[in-house]
Amino acid sequence: MNTLATNAPGLRRDEGMERLALFGLASPALLLVMVILVIPVGWLFYLSFIGADGQFSLENYARMVERKSYSRIFVTTFQVSLLTTGLCIAIGYPLAYFMSQLPTKIANLCLITVLLPFWTSLLVRTYAWLVLLQKQGLVNSWAISLGLWDEPIKIVHNMTGTLIGMVHIMLPFLILPVYGAMRAIDRDYLKAASNLGASPSRAFWTVFFPLSTPGLFAGALMVFVLCLGFFVTPAVLGGGKVILVSMKIVSNIELFVNWGAASAMGVVLLVLTVAILWIASRFLRLEQMTGGGH
Repeated sequence: MNTLATNAPGLRRDEGMERLALFGLASPALLLVMVILVIPVGWLFYLSFIGADGQFSLENYARMVERKSYSRIFVTTFQVSLLTTGLCIAIGYPLAYFMSQLPTKIANLCLITVLLPFWTSLLVRTYAWLVLLQKQGLVNSWAISLGLWDEPIKIVHNMTGTLIGMVHIMLPFLILPVYGAMRAIDRDYLKAASNLGASPSRAFWTVFFPLSTPGLFAGALMVFVLCLGFFVTPAVLGGGKVILVSMKIVSNIELFVNWGAASAMGVVLLVLTVAILWIASRFLRLEQMTGGGH
């Protein structure tokens, strides 16, 4: 005991020196975060409280409360984000499951096909969908020739075209973490469930699916957050009829040169996003939302 009491000051001093050394090693990263994240967001908050006369004012926020068009834009943004996330889950989860059941070499080839869209410009992929979905595009032409419908239908410059394009862009962001979580599942668990009398479907829903939820939550979270700030695809495929927050922010800056209104919309979107993630964290463990641990 006397030895511990004697060494206690030295141990505390060594602990303090170690923490100081760790802080010194982390300081470049902390400085980088300050420069590229904290300062710009702080400047955004500041601009949102500056009125047209250059003085401190709440007019930018009051405008969003008074005009119903702003609430409709936010509702549309979250609606598109939720629908895109749901469609990506419906398509991506079965595909990831199929890939996880393949031999490693074949699964790697399939994974390359999932990553292929990243090798093409986002703008090129978006305009490719515009060419395919327009009234005189390939989709309408083939559908009419096959007798699926008699005349061209409108599947672009509306919500349908926007969702098709956004699901195509966002699908890899869901497949990758889900596939990674599924590959990490020990197949012995499924064999044990079968030996205990579970049917394949029961073994899937009681063993495999719960173990894959961390990857599913991580992918869904990533897709949802990315959709909230997406601009190019809804701007091109929506044709100005599906207006999201990002598009309104751009118009406030480019057309009206109103940085205060644009900043206020950005702040509100940020606060709503953080609030939704906080609510989700009350029902889901943090490691599940970030894809950590099984």
